[in-house]
Amino acid sequence: MGARTDAARAEVLAAREDLGEELVRLEAAGRAAVDIPARIRREPAKVAGSAAGAAFLLLGGPRRVFRGVRKAVFGPEAELPKSMLPPEIDKTLRKLGPDGEKVRGTLEREFAEYLEEKAPQRSNGVLDALTGGLVASLVKPLTERAGRRRPGIASPGRPARTTGSAPGRRPPPGRAGRRRPCNGPEPGRRDNTKSTR
Repeated sequence: MGARTDAARAEVLAAREDLGEELVRLEAAGRAAVDIPARIRREPAKVAGSAAGAAFLLLGGPRRVFRGVRKAVFGPEAELPKSMLPPEIDKTLRKLGPDGEKVRGTLEREFAEYLEEKAPQRSNGVLDALTGGLVASLVKPLTERAGRRRPGIASPGRPARTTGSAPGRRPPPGRAGRRRPCNGPEPGRRDNTKSTR
């Protein structure tokens, strides 16, 4: 039993020494990574390239390059006009005065009043649209199903049946090559497919 304990103790002490050495190496690597002047002396090109890349990204270089390429390919963009408002609105705004904050406040107040005034109409319009969509989604399958059950009415994906003579039956005398339209039973007939005469 004593030999096992001594062996385990020796392993623990060896692991502790290895851990101490690893800690010293890790500390030295951390100092070397933070020691920028020493790193510049060792690898000046690498440090300069890293600094230039970081500055390029921080100053918005990719966006500027993209704009330059787009401008070279498609030409320069048209400059925005001083005012993008229609002339009537621009005149009305100028009549409100030169103070931009005052004009902005007036416009915001009047627009808020307009929205409050029109809110009931907008909510009714949304409700009407939802109701119409719901009714249409319910009625369409029902009408398609009803169309499939009625003979002679075309349904999506299926041609209309002609109500002339059925396969294997001869047409009545005097109607040899004539077909009737499928608009409903003829006068005096109850059904398009059966003759009552």
